[in-house]
Amino acid sequence: MKTTVATFAKMKSEGSKITMITCYDYTMAKLVNASEINSVLVGDSLGNVMLGYPDTLSVTMEDMITYSSAVARGCPDKLVICDMPFMSYQVSVEQALTNAGRIMKEARVQAVKLEGGRRVVPQIKAIVEAGIPVCGHIGLTPQSVNAFGGHKVQGKTEQAAKDLIEDALALEEAGVFAIVLECIPEKLAKIITSKVNVPTIGIGAGADCDGQVLVYQDMLGMNKDFCPKFVKHYASLSDTISNAFNQYDAEVKSGTFPSQEHTFKIDDEVIKKLY
Repeated sequence: MKTTVATFAKMKSEGSKITMITCYDYTMAKLVNASEINSVLVGDSLGNVMLGYPDTLSVTMEDMITYSSAVARGCPDKLVICDMPFMSYQVSVEQALTNAGRIMKEARVQAVKLEGGRRVVPQIKAIVEAGIPVCGHIGLTPQSVNAFGGHKVQGKTEQAAKDLIEDALALEEAGVFAIVLECIPEKLAKIITSKVNVPTIGIGAGADCDGQVLVYQDMLGMNKDFCPKFVKHYASLSDTISNAFNQYDAEVKSGTFPSQEHTFKIDDEVIKKLY
């Protein structure tokens, strides 16, 4: 049975934990679709892990639509959420609604995600009223990395914590079906989770959130140089992949690959007629 926004609401009411993972391509999406994971986020983190940018700011609408449509084709049984990229919704409500509509029509996902709290409530209300499910995102919002002065834990002072609580309540009132809480103290995330009636999805926000999300390259250990505190490596694929590449290289250069089992045959009588 396909996971939907209604599934999220039901899991919150039952106290069942929600799992979400990022995904950016068809092949990986098929693997996620065959797993027990509940939902997929096509994050603008693709700017970092797929396109090699130092941040998410250069990601375009075209990037998000291209990658999200590939994931949607490979992941028909999961709730697929697409990030709205930097400056695709900040200018005006009309711009936000137009771009959210483009994503839904062209990428064929089931929801969009916007970063920000009370300042993006008008945009969220308009998108929700148009029949498009919206996931909120507060705390460390990577599109605001320059305003934050880097990737820093948010909500550590009394006023900052109160602001995040108010942001979460405002997002719920605006109609979001879930809220991502990124890099905020565990105890604050627990308070927010208890105050809102929609699921909270944590990343670096502790175990008391209603669910968790991780970037798949991070949790599979595909980048040895990047392991923030909130990431757990469930595999070490960087070593596995590097070893496979090196074995392939060695076998080609030694002449052991391709062997006869990897080659196609032709009748010798046909070959004789070619000379």
